[in-house]
Amino acid sequence: MKRFLGRNFLLETDTARTLFHETAAVLPICDFHCHIPVQQIAQNRPFSSIVQVWLGADHYKWRAMRIAGVPEALITGGASDEEKFMAWAETMPRLIGNPLYHWTHLELQRYFHIEETLRPETAADIWNECNRQIVSLRPQDLIARSNVRLVCTTDDPADSLEWHRVLRAENESGAVILPAWRPDRALALEADDFLPWLSRLEAAAGFAIDDFASLQRALAERLAFFHENGCRLADHALDTVPAAPPSEARAKEAFALRRAGSPAPADLSDAYRATLLVFLAEAYSRMGWTMQLHIGALRNVNPGMFRTLGPDTGFDAINDQSIAVPLQRLLTEMAAAAPLPRTLLFSLNDKDNYALATLAGALQRDGVAAHAGLGPAWWFHDQRDGMERHLRTLANVSVLSEFVGMTTDSRSLLSYTRHEYFRRIFCNLLGNWVENGEYPMDVQALETIVRKVCFENAMALFRDVV
Repeated sequence: MKRFLGRNFLLETDTARTLFHETAAVLPICDFHCHIPVQQIAQNRPFSSIVQVWLGADHYKWRAMRIAGVPEALITGGASDEEKFMAWAETMPRLIGNPLYHWTHLELQRYFHIEETLRPETAADIWNECNRQIVSLRPQDLIARSNVRLVCTTDDPADSLEWHRVLRAENESGAVILPAWRPDRALALEADDFLPWLSRLEAAAGFAIDDFASLQRALAERLAFFHENGCRLADHALDTVPAAPPSEARAKEAFALRRAGSPAPADLSDAYRATLLVFLAEAYSRMGWTMQLHIGALRNVNPGMFRTLGPDTGFDAINDQSIAVPLQRLLTEMAAAAPLPRTLLFSLNDKDNYALATLAGALQRDGVAAHAGLGPAWWFHDQRDGMERHLRTLANVSVLSEFVGMTTDSRSLLSYTRHEYFRRIFCNLLGNWVENGEYPMDVQALETIVRKVCFENAMALFRDVV
């Protein structure tokens, strides 16, 4: 019987073990999509307890605890940190087959050198040992210890980026930390907080936004500001693809209605979103940015808990809409307005991955490798089965060696172990192909593929700033 989470965890063949230990394991990390607050990194304050860095904003863990019957008071409520930790420890033994079981123990091993499994019988000792160590660790220490070369945070167009400027002057992590443009609130015309957000954008831009043209001008100026601050990546939570084609006239009408405090009909809102997305894509293309489209989340499906806790707290699900036709139309409109920017497509429903991969394959730029392609296996799919399906899809209908690999998509500074998890799964898949006679034992070619997929392809997105 193999030792739990041993040196060769998930590595089933000699080839896989060689590729991982000699190549993948020593590569730095490029984490180009995460939700770690940049202020937390910049202020660089020690943590008060393991819960602050481990459970404080991790809706993956929260969701599992709820399913296991843990009361909300012990998840996001007023219980003490120790009580919340003990509730997580009690949940752990039930999570057989869940990636959280592996991630939790990888984090205990890599950051705290704790080999014991977390369960009620060991919880008190692990709680004490983690807390003994965590008080001397700061966010930038964890980034340095993880061998991270680059991090992109998630930043609203109205953000001042002040904490990014602090980091440029005072950064001991060894990583380049860049903003990523996330204009979701500009597109969410129907949202309750659209008008308050618009006031924030006006303050950042320094002028009134009273029509669609001035909104475009404000966003263009903020794009230039983000670019000057090192941003090279845009990210859209495009939960649904606009069903209406872009129309400048209809976008103006929709914005005017909403600016006056009235709701815009759904068809006008859709035209507004499509028009604004085409406008933004043209700007990304001109500036040499990469555009990410995250499609297919069904958000806030529990209205009561949304009212209590707000978004991104573990009450989202996978949507099952058809996206190929409206997405093709949107991307075609973008490409007609300007050369399509470097594009990464994500779907939260992996039934869409073959459609997305083949769509991306038809939208390449002459002489450019993987100008459009699939992004990493995302959210509910960043586990072994999901990653393997994702990688096989890419191998079957795309060029796997041009894949951009893995991101944490996380709010926790301990989540960099997910890159190790991905690398083990990736090397194992390659090793199986080799040892099954499906690919030759060409060490140089295999090592090149591992380096590209696990690090180099992602870093190439930022070649002019790092």
